[in-house]
Amino acid sequence: MINNKTHRKGFVFKKYEAPNQSPFEKLFDIFKELITHTSGDFDEAIDWLRELDKEYNLTTAEYTIDDFIEDLKKKGFIREVIDNDGQGGMAITAKTERAIRQQALDQIFGKIKRSGQGNHKSKSPGIGDEHTGDFRNYQFGDALDKVSMTESLKNAQINHGILDFTLSEDDLVVEETLHKSQMSTVLMIDISHSMILYGEDRITPAKKVAMALAELITTRYPKDTLDILVFGNDAWQIEIKDLPYLKVGPYHTNTVAGLELALDLLRRKRNTNKQIFMITDGKPSCLRLSNGEYFKDSVGLNQRIVNKCYMMAQQARRLHIPITTFMIAQDSYLMQFVREFTYANQGKAFYTGLKGLGEMIFEDYETNRKKRIRG
Repeated sequence: MINNKTHRKGFVFKKYEAPNQSPFEKLFDIFKELITHTSGDFDEAIDWLRELDKEYNLTTAEYTIDDFIEDLKKKGFIREVIDNDGQGGMAITAKTERAIRQQALDQIFGKIKRSGQGNHKSKSPGIGDEHTGDFRNYQFGDALDKVSMTESLKNAQINHGILDFTLSEDDLVVEETLHKSQMSTVLMIDISHSMILYGEDRITPAKKVAMALAELITTRYPKDTLDILVFGNDAWQIEIKDLPYLKVGPYHTNTVAGLELALDLLRRKRNTNKQIFMITDGKPSCLRLSNGEYFKDSVGLNQRIVNKCYMMAQQARRLHIPITTFMIAQDSYLMQFVREFTYANQGKAFYTGLKGLGEMIFEDYETNRKKRIRG
C-alpha cells in the first residue's frame, strides 16, 4: 500500500496481498489513496496507478487497468464530464467521495481504541435520555414518564402489603438517566502556501483528517454538527463533498478571518457544547482592513496581526468556545505565538508533525464531547 515516506512525490509502494480481495478491490484501495493526493484529478490518479502497475505488477493479463476503469464506470464510481473547453473526461462521483471519507475514517479512527458505545454520555446523572439501570426516590418536578412503574409497584407491595394495595408518593422511584452530549464543531484548515513549503505535503493529511471526522460525525454522532472552513487571504466555508478536491493556494494566512467566520457559524448553533479545531502551521501573516485592502507581512507574526488574533481568542473565550490548535510546524517562535494564543482563549494546543495528527484530533473530539448538557 501507499504510505507517507518521501519517494516519488511522497509515495512509497510495497507489495501487499489482502485476504479475500478481488482484483478490483485491491486496485480501488490504491485508487482512493491516489485520488486524495491528486485532489480529485482522475487522469493524474490513473497515470500514477499505471506507473505503479509497471513497477509493482499490480495487474494481470486477465485484469488490466483498463478493466479496472470500466468497472469504476459500471459501479458508479466515475462519470463522464465535459470541461469548459468542450473536452470530455472522467470525474469521480459522490459515491467515490463517500468511499474516500470511509477509507480515511478506517485509517485514522480504526487505530484508536473504541468505547463500544454508539454515543458517549456525560458523567453526571439527571433528567436525560440514556437509561442507567439505577433508581432514586421520586422528587417534585420529575416527569411522570420517568417513573419506573415496576419498581414503584414493588415498593408499594413491600411497604403496604398485597391485600390492602396503596401507592403513595414515597413508593415512587425514578430511573436515573444520563444526557447524551451534543457537539457543534468548526474545523478550520489552513490552505496558505506555507502548507506545501519545503517539500512537505501538509494539506493532504489535514484533508484526510477532515474527511474522516466528517464521516465519523455523520455516521456515529448524527446529532452533532460539523462545519468546515478554509482560510488563506480570506476564509470561506466548504461542504463535506468538496474535501477531496481541496488544494493549497498562493495565499498568506489570515487566521483572524478564519476565526471570525468560525464564531459566526457557531453563534447560530443551539447546542450547548461548541468548539473550534484549527489545523495550521501557526504563522498568521495577513489581515483584511476595514477598507477591503489586505495588510500582509510574509515574515509573519507582525504585532498588528498577532494582537488581532489574541483579541479573537479572547472573544471566543467570552462565548465559552474553546479553540484547540493543531500546529503542524516545529519552529520555536511560532510555537510561542500558539502558546500565547492558547492562553488568551484558555483552550488547548498540540504541537505535532503530520504523523499522529488524526489520532490527536479524534481523541480530543471524543474527550470534548463528553461534557454534560443540563436539561
